[in-house]
Amino acid sequence: MEELINQQFAELQKLTIALNKNVLTVGELALLSGLTKGYIYNLVHYKKIPHYKSEGGKLTYFKKDEVEKWLCATKVATQSETEQKAVAYCVTRNRKGGAK
Repeated sequence: MEELINQQFAELQKLTIALNKNVLTVGELALLSGLTKGYIYNLVHYKKIPHYKSEGGKLTYFKKDEVEKWLCATKVATQSETEQKAVAYCVTRNRKGGAK
């Protein structure tokens, strides 16, 4: 039981440190985002996530604000938003004389 508590405390410390940083490592990004390190490296390899490399190219870093924007870049509309767009489209189309 004590070992489990110590592990959880260590994870909480890592998460607290990562939350207060502006530049993240792969491990910190994985911890904050819930993505696996392997998936993050795959995204880096295919240049699908904004990232930075150290001068020698061995270390990979991420700006937290850029990653947050990237994570939220593809918003999925709610049912209500989709219905509102459909109504607006139909109204606009009828005003232009499209549907009769």
